[in-house]
Amino acid sequence: MKLTKYLLIAATAFQSLSFAAAQEKTIVVDVNTKTADINKNMWGVFFEDINMGADGGIYAELVKNRSFEFFRPTMGWKNLGPVEEANYLILNRQNKHASNPRYLQVSKDKATPIGLLNEGFRGMGVKEGLTYDFSVLYRQSKEGIKLKIELIDSSNQVIGSTVLNPSIADGQWHSQEVSFKATKTDPKAKLQVWFEGKGSLDLDMISLFPSDTWKARKKGLRADMVQVLADLKPGFLRFPGGCIVEGYDLAQRFQWKKTVGPIEQRQLIVNRWNSEFAHRLTPDYFQTFGLGFFEYFQLAEDIGAEPLPIINCGMACQFNSGEVVPLNELDEYVQDALDLIEFANGSVDTKWGKLRASMGHPESFNLKMIGIGNENWGPQYIERLKIFQNIIKKEYPEIEIIASSGTDPEGERFEFLDKELRAMNIDIIDEHFYRNPEWFLTNANRYDNYDRNTSKIFAGEYASHSKNSTKPEYKNNWEAALSEAAFLTGVERNADVVQLASYAPLFAHIDGWQWTPDLIWVDNLSVYLTPSYYVQKMFSTNKGSHVVELNLEGKSVTGQDGLYSSAVIDDDTKELIVKLVNINKDSELIAIDLKGIKKSQGNTTITTLRHEDPLAFNEVGKIPNVVPSMKELSYKSRKLILDVEGQSFNVIRIKL
Repeated sequence: MKLTKYLLIAATAFQSLSFAAAQEKTIVVDVNTKTADINKNMWGVFFEDINMGADGGIYAELVKNRSFEFFRPTMGWKNLGPVEEANYLILNRQNKHASNPRYLQVSKDKATPIGLLNEGFRGMGVKEGLTYDFSVLYRQSKEGIKLKIELIDSSNQVIGSTVLNPSIADGQWHSQEVSFKATKTDPKAKLQVWFEGKGSLDLDMISLFPSDTWKARKKGLRADMVQVLADLKPGFLRFPGGCIVEGYDLAQRFQWKKTVGPIEQRQLIVNRWNSEFAHRLTPDYFQTFGLGFFEYFQLAEDIGAEPLPIINCGMACQFNSGEVVPLNELDEYVQDALDLIEFANGSVDTKWGKLRASMGHPESFNLKMIGIGNENWGPQYIERLKIFQNIIKKEYPEIEIIASSGTDPEGERFEFLDKELRAMNIDIIDEHFYRNPEWFLTNANRYDNYDRNTSKIFAGEYASHSKNSTKPEYKNNWEAALSEAAFLTGVERNADVVQLASYAPLFAHIDGWQWTPDLIWVDNLSVYLTPSYYVQKMFSTNKGSHVVELNLEGKSVTGQDGLYSSAVIDDDTKELIVKLVNINKDSELIAIDLKGIKKSQGNTTITTLRHEDPLAFNEVGKIPNVVPSMKELSYKSRKLILDVEGQSFNVIRIKL
């Protein structure tokens, strides 16, 4: 009886092994067959001031409307105390200071304190024990008024205070700063400025910054938001957009020259996302340009990324006004492009190189690429682009030009532009993909048959748009991220065609967003990473040097049996890196057969990003649901056997 029992068990085990062997799928990686070199800057980030990405976001200024230049000059401010009619005046010096015409005049003939409260950008994120720097421009002919500065928490209790006594009374403008510490953490704090004494005082640029900015730069960027960009090890930073480059009309287009130089001389404009969506009206959304083109270049340098500025081509947003500059009046726009290159790269002896040096960066920013236009289309775009191309290439033949293929990855507009841009020998064509997960899955082979000998591709804005819900960040769910991972294996496999790729949009403030989904969510104190962020990071930090051949039954793995895959070699670390996506609900037994080697050298790891619920997402303010995990594998043969979990994205690094 015992022998029969053991035979039955053995037979059952043998049948199970045979069944497993029959179900095993073998992916063959030929480590010696290089199919494409990979641009070392391939995976990057796209920044646009949307969803309060700059003001109220990465730009760490806490005071909203600090210079009274919003359409409603006192927006964001409220009176405190027994304010009388003539105590506050907003004066306009338009003819003398066109870039910053307004200022506040405080006049008091009574000793009773009066004040102003600033609400910040959906409140002010304040941290206990952190130092805050208050500064102001002031003018007075006679001393008499001093400022009492207070931070108050959500229950109106003072959580930090100091006094600033304007010390010069000569009728000229001066800057003064004072610092103090907060005694409590509060994400929705506010600032109170009390005016004590009698007299008259002019004020402008009323400002409050935390001291823990990126690299501790005064009046700089939120360190936590910059850090998550640096963690991506991005190859490039595209800025400043996006649709804000175009503007609703040309008067509101992005003009880089108005964003450099002293902060108080930069000309504020309305953010075009202020009123773009009726369901998300944001009337207090403006661009102060504290984050201007110098800071963008500096940020790119800080995080090790190539700068990729985009400039207006003489066309406003075609979904809005559709304004265009006549061809015979395009000189100003082309000159802006030439001057931008000089600002970035020119010697300190040039006009714009000298300005860069005066801002603290005498060395070149080493600009290599420039984008002309954003999501523009039609023959009117081609006409203007040709003028830019001819002049820029004559002056700066080494600069690569990136051109728009419109708003969609297919259709009549796209086909027209793709044909025209290739005929022009444009260096790089910028394609955008905002589609559902099914599109991303079925287009993993999109670039397999692209022409290798003409213009290269920039996957400049991509995002998988999944189902919606009451929570905005819900659209950044695992279903969307997994489909992006599958698509990106096709992008990587065709690295000889696709030179650059970036998700869009980048940031979104949970209390001030206009568009979803977005790569990174923030509130006033913290940063929250989405599943799509982790997908992008797993590609950007495992990019390799060149692509090698990878096949399943003799074909590239582009969705057969729910699998997607690509493979690269990292010449620096001597590793094979395999990306493997399984969109099936159940796990798959996968054998990775390394053709061209006898055995590996050990040190094999697998990083896995997965969740059993396709609608899982990382909710703002809570512990994330979808995060990657890594483990080491025991592997010393030519064939690696993996039980690849269902609904997972995996990165396998094998020491060769």
